[in-house]
Amino acid sequence: MAKKKGRSVGVIGLGSMGLGVARTLVKKGFQVHAFDVRANVVKAFASEGGIAAANPGEVGANASVLIVLVVNADQTDEVLFGRNGAAARMPRGSVVIASATVPPAYAEYLGNRLAQHGIYLIDAPVSGGAARAATGQLSIMASGHKNAFRYAQPVLDAVAAKVYRLGEHAGMGSKVKMINQLLAGVHIAAACEAMALGIRAGVDPNVLYEVISNSAGSSWMFQNRVPHILAGDYTPLSAVNIFVKDLGIVLDSAKKLTFPLPITATAHQMYLMAGAAGHGAEDDSSVVKVFQMVSGIPLPAKRARARPTATRRRAAAARIVAKQVKAPVKKKSANGKRKAPAKKKR
Repeated sequence: MAKKKGRSVGVIGLGSMGLGVARTLVKKGFQVHAFDVRANVVKAFASEGGIAAANPGEVGANASVLIVLVVNADQTDEVLFGRNGAAARMPRGSVVIASATVPPAYAEYLGNRLAQHGIYLIDAPVSGGAARAATGQLSIMASGHKNAFRYAQPVLDAVAAKVYRLGEHAGMGSKVKMINQLLAGVHIAAACEAMALGIRAGVDPNVLYEVISNSAGSSWMFQNRVPHILAGDYTPLSAVNIFVKDLGIVLDSAKKLTFPLPITATAHQMYLMAGAAGHGAEDDSSVVKVFQMVSGIPLPAKRARARPTATRRRAAAARIVAKQVKAPVKKKSANGKRKAPAKKKR
């Protein structure tokens, strides 16, 4: 595919999400300048068609649109305004798409600070995980000046299935993302609690997963995270520490609004307990290990093969259910045809 003339894009942060976004942009014909603190990751991306940068400033000097997909507000500030920061070298009228999950107040501050450099901000947290980042199917909760959207729209369209425009003021995107993270964090914690209770009660966890996935108690997070527990595979796709941070943002923001969040506070404590027990860098489904610690429940052991997909896990559970609940078999007559069931006598 030919490169899009004049559409040089920067990506800072090549983690599970950022790398997927950067690869998607390359596939769709953009010139992608990229930086990450891990030089080996940048080198590998360059071998796939990207352009390696030695520091954030080098990305900023070569990008009219810059996507920042780092972990938090401190990292966002560092790559934009720290030593060799990108903002000082970006041309006036360029656009920063800031996609880390940050406090709404920080997003407002960031918009004002970038404006001093003549740079537009799109406050644009994302949702969809690494898989959707890799296929350009993210959901973006975005707010910013209409001129910023006009200039950056081709980039947003390339990486997202849905771009929700939430107004012209920075901070609104982060407010909506905050609510999303409240629900996501609570749903994961509830899924872990439910599976732990089921195991303690003697329910086959595979069967439990199949039944709940097809019942009213299910959620996207239940169907996505429980397979990690069933496979005994806690390789981090999203780590426990991420929700320690994100639910902390939710609670701090609610406190400033004098608004109670009892369920979120409880979920936050569960992530904190998992982190304190040494599971902070593991997949967020490791919250289930908190219940193992306090109750001694047996959790599924890790298998040698790769983690099964949710679809495969449900299919396996369905086979178990089928064996446990067998349908009556009709008998065959001598000529091989099935006999009609006998009529009951009245």
